[in-house]
Amino acid sequence: MKSAPPIERLVAALRRLPGIGEKSATRLAFFLLGAPERLVRELAEAIARLKQEIVLCEVCFDLTEASPCPICQSETRDGSLVCVVEEPADLAAIERSEQFSGRYHVLGGVLAPIDGVGPDDLRIGQLEDRVRNGEITEVILATNPTAEGDATAHYIGDRLRETGVKLSRIAYGLPLGGDIEYADHVTIGLSMQHRRGID
Repeated sequence: MKSAPPIERLVAALRRLPGIGEKSATRLAFFLLGAPERLVRELAEAIARLKQEIVLCEVCFDLTEASPCPICQSETRDGSLVCVVEEPADLAAIERSEQFSGRYHVLGGVLAPIDGVGPDDLRIGQLEDRVRNGEITEVILATNPTAEGDATAHYIGDRLRETGVKLSRIAYGLPLGGDIEYADHVTIGLSMQHRRGID
């Protein structure tokens, strides 16, 4: 038996979110139906305001309330060091580590010729302009360890090599707390290739 049309519509909308299947969407819909009116209104307002109040930073292309973003405006960040990431979520993950004090450049994706995504569809030209016009001395390529991420990193490296800027790539390896026996062969191989000395 089908649910009432408003519930079905909400379930269908929730299923469009990443990682939300039929069961999760149905559970969320019934939770919201039984939740206090205040909570539902706050959620609806937060979603509506998200698209109205978030803009792209004109410098790094991160999502922010005001452009330039706080990271690009910060005088305590090292402007000579730029970390290149695929998406704003990657930037947020690196920031959570509290191990990077430079600035960022968000590409807006990766090269994927099969999907019709070429260099002109990404913010590679803007990165090149930043390197040529600014104080940047090192570019860290932090694209994901996928075929597309690696291809994008190599392409950017080739484009920036003539500028004389130092180029580096994030290291790959085994996660902390992980067991070697459960790791895939590619991860183990990369861990061996990128090994470092013990102090």
